[in-house]
Amino acid sequence: MSSSALYNDQGGAEAAVEAGQESTPSTSSTAAAFGLFSADFKKNEDLKEMLESNKESLKLEAMKRIVGLIAKGKNASELFPAVVKNVASKNIELKKLVYVYLVRYAEEQQDLALLSISTFQRALKDPNQFIRASALRVLSSIRVPIIVPIMMLAIKEAATDLSPYVRKTSAHAIQKLYSLDPDQKEQLIEVIEKLLKDKSTLVAGSVVMAFEEVCPDRIDLIHKNYRKLCNLLVDVEEWGQVVIISMLTRYARTQFTSPWKGDALDENSEKAFYDSDSERNQTETKTYIMDPDHRLLLRNTKPLLQSRNTAVVMSVAQLYWHLAPKHEVSVVTKSLVRLLRSHREVQFIVLQNIATMSIQRKGMFEPFMKSFYVRSTDPTHIKTLKLEILTNLANEANISTILREFQTYVKSQDKAFAAATIQAIGRCATNISEVADTCLNGLVLLLSNRDETVVAESVVVIKKLLQTQPSQHSEIIKHMAKLFDNITVPMARASILWLMGEYCEKVPKIAPDVLRKMAKSFTSEEDIVKLQIMNLAAKLYLTNSKQTKLLTQYILNLGKYDQNYDIRDRTRFIRQLIVPSEKGSALNKYARRILLASKPAPVLESAFRDRDRFQLGTLSHSLNIKATGYQELSDWPTVAPDTSVRNVEIIEPVNEFVPKAGKSKQLKSDKFYSDEEEEKEERSGSEDSSSSGSGSSSSSEESDDESEEESGKSSSESENTSSETEQNSSDSESEPKHNKSKRTSQKKAKTAAAQSDSDENGNGPADQSSSSSGESSSDSETDSEDSDTDEVMKPAQINKNNVKDKSKVQGKPKKEVSLLDLDDFSETTTSAPKPSVFSQSLLSDLEGLSLSNISTAMQVTTSSFSPVKTYDLLHHMSGKGLAAKYHFPRQPCLYQPCMVAVQLILTNCSDHSLEEIHIGERTPASLNIHCFNTIERLEPGASVTVSMGIDFSDSTQAANFQLCTKTDQFNVSIQPEIGELLMPSTMTEEDFCKEQSKLQGMNETSATITTNSSSLAKEILSVANVGVVSSSQNDTHRFAGKAVSSGALVLVSLSLQQSPTALLTINTEKTIMASMLLRVLKQALTKA
Repeated sequence: MSSSALYNDQGGAEAAVEAGQESTPSTSSTAAAFGLFSADFKKNEDLKEMLESNKESLKLEAMKRIVGLIAKGKNASELFPAVVKNVASKNIELKKLVYVYLVRYAEEQQDLALLSISTFQRALKDPNQFIRASALRVLSSIRVPIIVPIMMLAIKEAATDLSPYVRKTSAHAIQKLYSLDPDQKEQLIEVIEKLLKDKSTLVAGSVVMAFEEVCPDRIDLIHKNYRKLCNLLVDVEEWGQVVIISMLTRYARTQFTSPWKGDALDENSEKAFYDSDSERNQTETKTYIMDPDHRLLLRNTKPLLQSRNTAVVMSVAQLYWHLAPKHEVSVVTKSLVRLLRSHREVQFIVLQNIATMSIQRKGMFEPFMKSFYVRSTDPTHIKTLKLEILTNLANEANISTILREFQTYVKSQDKAFAAATIQAIGRCATNISEVADTCLNGLVLLLSNRDETVVAESVVVIKKLLQTQPSQHSEIIKHMAKLFDNITVPMARASILWLMGEYCEKVPKIAPDVLRKMAKSFTSEEDIVKLQIMNLAAKLYLTNSKQTKLLTQYILNLGKYDQNYDIRDRTRFIRQLIVPSEKGSALNKYARRILLASKPAPVLESAFRDRDRFQLGTLSHSLNIKATGYQELSDWPTVAPDTSVRNVEIIEPVNEFVPKAGKSKQLKSDKFYSDEEEEKEERSGSEDSSSSGSGSSSSSEESDDESEEESGKSSSESENTSSETEQNSSDSESEPKHNKSKRTSQKKAKTAAAQSDSDENGNGPADQSSSSSGESSSDSETDSEDSDTDEVMKPAQINKNNVKDKSKVQGKPKKEVSLLDLDDFSETTTSAPKPSVFSQSLLSDLEGLSLSNISTAMQVTTSSFSPVKTYDLLHHMSGKGLAAKYHFPRQPCLYQPCMVAVQLILTNCSDHSLEEIHIGERTPASLNIHCFNTIERLEPGASVTVSMGIDFSDSTQAANFQLCTKTDQFNVSIQPEIGELLMPSTMTEEDFCKEQSKLQGMNETSATITTNSSSLAKEILSVANVGVVSSSQNDTHRFAGKAVSSGALVLVSLSLQQSPTALLTINTEKTIMASMLLRVLKQALTKA
């Protein structure tokens, strides 16, 4: 919009203020005191004169200043009559600014705004879409019931406008009209129904907001538009995404069955080897099958977790929490943790939601526990929430780490936070019985703290803990009694008195003495302490009346005349209960059972335990009360409603998200670049090459149009592995073209049908371009002349000889071309007869696959030491005949530079063939794995070596995934050694010293070791995949490497000192990696 810059133009307003101040006389103090008012008065007069002048430039300047005043929060309502006169101006810029002003003040100056109603109606027919939209916006801002018919007519006309911006404005006006006159609901619903069919992403968010405001219960309006909204979601503006996701969450809870029923089956799907047939039959009957529309919603919202808008990320997180199967919810974890780097307001809301989630599913956030450690700069409310989450995440494995953190927090200067930490320690002691004694002893030590708040909170928590096992802790009660005189906080004093009374039989000598002291200070104590003094007196009267009878009567007499009526009432009650009277009270004989009854131990629970009754991310969840306008999520239906209500009769296929095997036409959107090649492949079986060339242009245009309309669908459904495409392209080299196209299309359809959703067995956007470029390059090879093909294949064959991780299945030898070989094609594209196959974006994608972007000073090299250590991945007994082993070849990964190359050796130890061996689900789902080709068949006794790439993100955390056959899935994990996360670098000694000097201080980790080995370099290379740096000093060994994922430089130096000692030093920005690598190297060198 051309006037967007004018909204932020505050210079004019500032100049006006300065001009007004300059014209104000300042000769006297009185004039100076009223200078501001004179300036405002004079300034507004100037603006009125400018608005009433005949020059458009002066009017435009005046409106800029007025809008600037509004932007600053100044009141410009008195200029309304002068501004509204210009509403019929022919200057478009001036008219836009006038409408901006009128939208702000039309509601306050309704009578004057009504005078220009005819002008607004004429403006609704203006050729400029922004003027039409502004006129409707002003018209809907006039809150006068008499113009409701005019507003309704304007909204209906705007809803059919050619401009999506005007239609969007009409959706906004619907909400204003409904709040002004709810009786118009039926007519407004008709407009909403019409706008819901709109295909513009600009309109979608606004009309759904109007739907939520006017008729949120009319779910039937969404049925036909459900799939369209899911596919448009990724392109809608951010706040529209938030509204649509919220609405679709409610919709899904009414239309789909619960995906949580089969979660127990999903988690324990790997049954025992000797399961009975009856158990298997029961399992099959309970298997949950997700509705394709349900999966469509989850798949299309997942990319929004990377949105820059925190509200969008939070909306997707709550959608997954309320709709996704439990094993898929962990997808949102990383995105929520990322939001903790935002402003403290965002942190507060996100932490509240994480606190609720962490109660039910601790495993989601356990790997990110360090993200919830408290920083000194955090405000108190953020610290408290992080403390809550840490307490929720505590278990037997990490409790020692968490308690060490809590010890530091207790010493905080923030007293409220320190008190909350003590409560958290108490909760940990209650939840984890193994550390109960440790926590209790730590709290007793805190009783000698100088800070009263810490002591008081410790007493309260100890009191609750002692109720769980009082018999063992009489010494603690005695210790607290000794500290009683030094404690001044009323709640703490009351807690100690309650403990004395409750367990008075365990401390028979101390309790009466405490009562004696309390009788002296009774009148000066707080009310809560007085009540506990009377309870203590009553209990001691019943158990030790000889020593305490007179004290009790004295305290009851004091309480009889106390100013607080609660204490007076309690006194009368206790007197009648314990002191026998002449009349003989009926309660007297029950006094011991009433006062000394065994009491249940208190349960220390999280404050967020009951918040899950509210939808995550809502105001009600944040406040823990039901807010106005909150709509509760309905329960899952027991029987799924009719799914056909969402079917829409359109030309394009509806079942595109569940493609059927053998029909390659339905997989047209699986390609991103090579639509033209697909058309050629489909016609190659029935048409000769000349007719195929003539018809390709029109078909490619149709496919391009289709891909533009369904960009959301194609992006979410095109995540096939590039490794599959490699196999297809290798087939095309050795067989005729018509056989290749037939088999390739069948294989793609089969693969797509096997996938449950788009993010399984896929490698993200980078691999989409890899797969499409691989197919387009293979097509160009078959279409070109023989000489060109030979020329292209020479470098591919040379490179292939150097790669040792290709599939070698017995009986089916196949040739493969690595992705890196595709770079060679860019040199021959100019001589190829059909250069149009290569688009500019394709070439740029191919160039991005090379590893040539590493600086010459630090080049990546192959390893100097080849490890032979092989690890078991899957035993043949637990794998039902399938055995798997893996090792790290220490070669650069061919698929992505940030991945670690891993070679798997798959062996069929059974007596029958294994089919369709592939990689299944990963944990976490965001784990980046480049999968190997699906092995169609593995004969009994046969072995195959396949290669895969895993992005460990410079962490030794295990990569968990499923190794699947046609009938079974096996959970396996690959955990790398810290040394395998490096790749060797070569550099000169001078460069090494230069880089080492930059990585000093906290980036340097060193240790003195004792070793007698003569081959120190070999020992280091056996542990870490680093390169040797030539050294001019005989007593110093240097090694250089890089972290595979982040590319951070890792420098290792070993300086020999007096035999047998040596100094081992590691310099890197990755401090955790340095400490782990130092420990491993130290062990290896010491053993040697």
